[in-house]
Amino acid sequence: MSGLLNFSSNMFVVAFFLYCAAFILFAVALMGRRWSNRDPKAHTKKWGNIAFAGSSLGLAFQLTFFFTRWAGGGHIPVSNMYEFMSFLSMMVMVAFTVVYLIYKKTLLGLFAVPITIIIMAYAAVFPQEVQPLIPSLQSYWLKIHVTLAATGESFFAIAFAAGFMYLLRTVNFNSQEKKDKSQQRWVEVVFFAIILVISFIVTVFAFRSAGYESEFTQTKVTVVNGAEQSVTQKVSYKLPPIVAPYNSSIVSYQSFIGMDKPLFDAPSWMNGVNAGRKLNTIIWSLISGLILYGILRLIVRKPLGRATNPLLDGIDPDDLDEISYRAIAIGFPIFTLGALLFAMIWAQIAWGNFWGWDPKEVWALITWLFYSAYLHLRLSRGWQGRQSSWMSVIGFLVVMFTLVGVNLVIAGLHSYAGVE
Repeated sequence: MSGLLNFSSNMFVVAFFLYCAAFILFAVALMGRRWSNRDPKAHTKKWGNIAFAGSSLGLAFQLTFFFTRWAGGGHIPVSNMYEFMSFLSMMVMVAFTVVYLIYKKTLLGLFAVPITIIIMAYAAVFPQEVQPLIPSLQSYWLKIHVTLAATGESFFAIAFAAGFMYLLRTVNFNSQEKKDKSQQRWVEVVFFAIILVISFIVTVFAFRSAGYESEFTQTKVTVVNGAEQSVTQKVSYKLPPIVAPYNSSIVSYQSFIGMDKPLFDAPSWMNGVNAGRKLNTIIWSLISGLILYGILRLIVRKPLGRATNPLLDGIDPDDLDEISYRAIAIGFPIFTLGALLFAMIWAQIAWGNFWGWDPKEVWALITWLFYSAYLHLRLSRGWQGRQSSWMSVIGFLVVMFTLVGVNLVIAGLHSYAGVE
């Protein structure tokens, strides 16, 4: 089976580079029309069709990756963060393909395809070995619950792309009025959130390529039946330890830019074995995000929203608003079935309790309530345009916090899918 799994991994890599090529082609379709001697619409249509063919070919290779890994691993590949995020990226491309075939909007590819690329790159941060299923995952409900939840979230990703494009198209970035300045700042916050994820991925791969590793022993003290119990475990850091685990000692330390030891220890309330490492990951994400954002600002010499706004000239914002709404309308019932109803059935079977207030459960519910509010306000209150677009953007940020942030910050029953 190792040969099949190696073939599967190669398909993943090929799909990733095909998506990168498709993104470039979508950019050529939209930006190249300014310098084309042909009719701009004809140029966009021609290169848009080529780009869509490239993204579809990438999807074919990613589907090959998915099914060959399933065959090689003996179970559906959605049981850890690498597999789940890979599957989510594939479903984002499926959702994009469906929406593109309906609306034929080339610009959507310029924003939707990078979401897939970022999620695939984020997936590659995690261990890629096929792992045996823990007892609670050895159920056919794994296929139903996880795949439907990811499919619903993939349509939310397309809604995010369309909603964010609407904001970039309609916000007046040249205005100095207080209301417009507020909109400009929040668009920039969304850009920074995206850059934060990208910079974290780049940082992890940079230190991984350099072979960086430091190791600590941490003693975790817990109280069981009134008596203190201590457990000592090794904690490995793949990023330079700015913060050391609580109550730990150094086993091996690889210095970085003159830093011969961590700057400080994790606070006492972060007593978990991986809590200090998670805090270290968050700090590195913020540092690298600020650096990358600063570099991009220096390059374009203006806010990123203002720099992107001209790319959307000639795009009908009403079309973007409609795409965002339709994507959520498709994704919401799928998400409801997968992330809530079937999840509760599986929880009852696996743990004897359909609801346990696990952090992932709570944030899945928050996500569902948020999109419920979106549909209610859209249908009964007539929220459209900018209000609706902001909700689609915020909603997907909630989704990503549920998938990424909860794993970094909070421990729970879903911690088997935690970060490396």
